Amino acid sequence: MLQLAELDFSSETYKDAYSRINAIVIEGEDEAYGNYLQISELLPEMTEELTRLAKMENRHKKGFVSCGNNLQVTPDMEYAKKFFGDLHGNFQKAKAEGKIVTCLLIQALIIEAFAIAAYNIYIPVADPFAKKITEGVVKDEYTHLNFGEVWLNQNFEQSKVELEQANQENLPIVWRMLNEVENDAKALGMEKEALVEDFMISYGEALNNIGFSTRDIMRMTAHGLKLS
Repeated sequence: MLQLAELDFSSETYKDAYSRINAIVIEGEDEAYGNYLQISELLPEMTEELTRLAKMENRHKKGFVSCGNNLQVTPDMEYAKKFFGDLHGNFQKAKAEGKIVTCLLIQALIIEAFAIAAYNIYIPVADPFAKKITEGVVKDEYTHLNFGEVWLNQNFEQSKVELEQANQENLPIVWRMLNEVENDAKALGMEKEALVEDFMISYGEALNNIGFSTRDIMRMTAHGLKLS
């Protein structure tokens, strides 16, 4: 892994990679903002809490926009929208079908665990401005992960089959995303193996908190696991 002292935040190589990574985190927060508002339509009794979470995601988005501005980098938002395209499409399909369990797995588990992994690995190698912003954001993301865990745990028995199916359909997308971002992440001092490990920890802990056994979690997290 590149050490912080070795990174040149002003180099064209760094800025080129940052234009895509920064766009990914901006788009991820924007997806989350919209997703939580849409989930509130399926869980109207929790509209107040979900709206609060959505507003937090919108604040995070603004924070990451400022990180790009600080480095004078224009985020490649077209790339980022394509990057999230498959998860976005699956979420919208599930929402249209009223599948609250699938929506929660995609947003409150997969996307949040992906974000937590990325932010945890990024913080030690971030420029000082972005480090401060990201440290504040990651604390909030654990709150969002917890929201999905609590609801799914309370509704575990009736949700288990749909959770397993949604995991099977969406986890392979995450592995593809991690592979796709490998080179740009490395240019920012982030190793793919570390991202994978942190994601597996966060996602596995979430599945455990929901009610899945260790054997279930090992089986579920193996879906689509091709990281070569």
